[in-house]
Amino acid sequence: MVTIDLEDEKKEILRRYRKLLRHAKAVLKDGDAKVIRKAFSTSLEAHKEMRRKSGEPYIYHPLAVAQICVDEIGLGTTSIVAALLHDVVEDTEMEIEDVARDFGPKVARIIDGLTKISGVFEHGSSQQAENFRKMLLTLSEDVRVILVKLADRLHNMRTLESMPRNNQLKISSETIYLYAPLAHRLGLYSIKSELEDLYLKYTETEHYRYIVEKINTTRLARSKFIKNFLAPIQKELWDQNLDFVIKGRPKSIYSIWNKMRKQNIPFDEVYDLFAIRIIVETTPENEKAACWQVYSIVTDFYKPNPDRLRDWISTSKANGYESLHTTVMSATGQWVEVQIRSKRMDDIAEKGYAAHWKYKDNDGKVKGSGLEQWISRVRDMLEQNDSSALEFVDDFRSNLFNEEVFVFTPKGELKTLPNGATALDFAFEIHSEIGAKCLGAKVNQKLVPLNYILNNGDQVEILTSSKQKPSEDWLRFVVSSKAKARIKDVLKEEKKAAAVEGKEIVLRKLKQMKIEPNSETINQLRAFFEEKTPLDLFYKIGVGIIDGKDIKKFKEVKKETTNHPRAKILDGKSFEKAIATISGQDRDMLLIGEDMDLIDYKLAKCCNPIPGDDVFGFVTINEGIKIHRTSCPNSVELLSNYGYRVVKAKWTSKKKIAFLAGLKIVGTDRVGLINDVTRIISSELKVNMRSMTIDTDHGIFEGNIMLYVHDTRHLDLLTKKLENVNGVVSISRFDS
Repeated sequence: MVTIDLEDEKKEILRRYRKLLRHAKAVLKDGDAKVIRKAFSTSLEAHKEMRRKSGEPYIYHPLAVAQICVDEIGLGTTSIVAALLHDVVEDTEMEIEDVARDFGPKVARIIDGLTKISGVFEHGSSQQAENFRKMLLTLSEDVRVILVKLADRLHNMRTLESMPRNNQLKISSETIYLYAPLAHRLGLYSIKSELEDLYLKYTETEHYRYIVEKINTTRLARSKFIKNFLAPIQKELWDQNLDFVIKGRPKSIYSIWNKMRKQNIPFDEVYDLFAIRIIVETTPENEKAACWQVYSIVTDFYKPNPDRLRDWISTSKANGYESLHTTVMSATGQWVEVQIRSKRMDDIAEKGYAAHWKYKDNDGKVKGSGLEQWISRVRDMLEQNDSSALEFVDDFRSNLFNEEVFVFTPKGELKTLPNGATALDFAFEIHSEIGAKCLGAKVNQKLVPLNYILNNGDQVEILTSSKQKPSEDWLRFVVSSKAKARIKDVLKEEKKAAAVEGKEIVLRKLKQMKIEPNSETINQLRAFFEEKTPLDLFYKIGVGIIDGKDIKKFKEVKKETTNHPRAKILDGKSFEKAIATISGQDRDMLLIGEDMDLIDYKLAKCCNPIPGDDVFGFVTINEGIKIHRTSCPNSVELLSNYGYRVVKAKWTSKKKIAFLAGLKIVGTDRVGLINDVTRIISSELKVNMRSMTIDTDHGIFEGNIMLYVHDTRHLDLLTKKLENVNGVVSISRFDS
């Protein structure tokens, strides 16, 4: 048992509090220190009996969140106070009204946005999505809610080590699904990169460690390379009397992993492992000229890749990011990315939204107002608040991830849209009514259809007709949330009328079959017909796409599951109760291979898990528990939206059962290659193949093989043997 020295803890708490005040000194005004002290005392008192999973006093967490707000985001007193108090309403007896009385309405509003919604959620809805929507609702009033939340999430990720495995997966997936793209959108690049790296650390641990090790072993060679690369540039910059700073920045672990995975290449083939950043100190009116002057110096020494020049100075990104990027060829034959920017641009790139306030124009407007435009788009989205929380989060994410495309109106006005936007998106960006009546468009004076994908610099004129009206088909090719929301609004009105009729049919049929028409039954019925929402189900029954008579088939399935001897499981908590009751043991984990008779579970077809894979169980509505790999393409969405339906799972089966796995083989074609590959699979390792597809093109061989293996060790052995075949270049596993 660990003994706790309370005196030492008190000293450590005070040391951390003083460090916070010391670092915040630059932003404090008269009386601010007093307010921060009051918030610290309130938080210390509220959390005095609480400890984190690591055993540390809970107060360390709010102090760390406040420290991140100061050091890494550059926020002021209101945010520091909110960070210190961000958990008191959720975890203690304190109410929002008490916070408003003691610290004012601004702090209370931020904390209300950060406090999770409590209460009972309908089966099939998502508590995480509801909480995320609640937090975003305050975005329209105060962006600091999101910034404090990002600081909170960053500290939670930094201290995730002590959490149980299923919580690690849930929190990491939420982070990559929502918070990392949100940090990116708000211009917090270093926080975004760290969140991505930490996600990888807990979900793809082996890959993470491998890349860290590789980066460390190449550090000395990298430093020497950068020094030689920069020497002539630095000399010329000094000769031209430029005031500058140079930073070398290695590519993040997550982006290296992403590149290796997407391009299916080893670490040694990721060439742009680092970027050089040149920051010039200059006056605002001279920024652009100074950056291009530096670009000219760099390209005097090294040849640039003409396809890799990015000018975000003339037109900044939507989150206010300004910089000049070029990729040049070094003397040793390696590509190096060079980023050129002013001190002001670097501040905004590092501190994001918070830094904008330092650089206001004379009329009070914030420079880089693309970010303001994005926030006003989010406000538009929030006004369309009748979609389900899950739909909302989905729309929101699609707008977070997208880069921008810049297009012009016939009068030359610049419009920024998400990348992949179509002529129809542009029409809705101009006005909802123009979008709804859009017939087609002229792009650069040529007639194009509604689904034409816009390119940077296109000039767009919209053609309308009073007879035109939105159709379901339109949703397939619009990408902006504004267009999606407006189209859905029109369609919903039409849908609702048909859905009312459909609902009456469903209720009548359920009554005839003596089935209780509660929300759980409706959800099971929705899942049975594979519809996304109950509204979709009622609509399809109302218009006759689904025959009302087919509801009788649902009765048979429901009868089977009701009479099933296995336990009824709705979420993670009910699973723990059920497993304890059935097995008589106090455990919270599904043992794959042993619990088949006790608990209804299946292996997910989307990722084909095999023994040895890192897996989790997901409680479905109609099909028991589905086992997914943690690296499954659907895992991030399931874990981040439905964390409460996730159960821990591990393999225990000692039986030699065959599991289906897919291997992709790429190599140089030669006579007898296929024969060598099949001989190793069938003769040497006695592995059964289910299918094999081979494609050869100009001497390149590509084969996809589906085969039955016992576990990951069996698969690894097979992979190593095949890698030694003459002509085979790479082997990777794929999800069938």
